[in-house]
Amino acid sequence: MDTPLASLGASEPGAVHVIVGATHSRILLSGEIDADIVADLHQATQDVQEAGLPVEIDAHHVTFMDSTGVAFLARLTAISDRPVRMLRTPPTVRFLLEVTSIGELLQIDDDADSEPTDPAATFDADLEPARTGAPSTPEIG
Repeated sequence: MDTPLASLGASEPGAVHVIVGATHSRILLSGEIDADIVADLHQATQDVQEAGLPVEIDAHHVTFMDSTGVAFLARLTAISDRPVRMLRTPPTVRFLLEVTSIGELLQIDDDADSEPTDPAATFDADLEPARTGAPSTPEIG
């Protein structure tokens, strides 16, 4: 009998994807946001800084975040001249934002917490992938 990995306490590796559009950059985070993907987080920071657009972070599929993720969010607020928006923030991440006070530096969009009725409405039609992180083989540099 096969047992699903989730029931064995297996964790989902973290992933970072940056999508740059004409009006904003969106960072999609999923899985465990920790030191295992630090190179991908640094690359994402560089990608959005080069784009120079407002930044949105979709954290809907984040299952865990440690101080690496908190530092990443702090870096994003430091490099952006506009408020960084946090979309669809799961309760575990929201709690971390509150206890570390990083949430005070972010614009948390409570209206974006629920699943959109039209998945295409989540993204601008003009958004194109800038980079996708591969957590198993992070870039160095």
